Amino acid sequence: MIPAKVAKLDQFTAPYGKEVSLENVTYENGMRVLRVHIREGNRFTVMDIDARTASRWAAAMGDWAGELQDSKAEKE
Repeated sequence: MIPAKVAKLDQFTAPYGKEVSLENVTYENGMRVLRVHIREGNRFTVMDIDARTASRWAAAMGDWAGELQDSKAEKE
């Protein structure tokens, strides 16, 4: 295993009791990834993603959330 420095970025509770944490992981060789931990009861999902994937994921989530906010504003 390649040695790495891990820095916690955020941690929060999502719906249905899921716990999410985000970490910046920097490996000794300089490679950096965003580590996503999702805990659902006794089950854990851990993903290491690169900057390109994180950016695409963030954009898709932002678009989705924006559509919901726009829809909510139209109803008011």
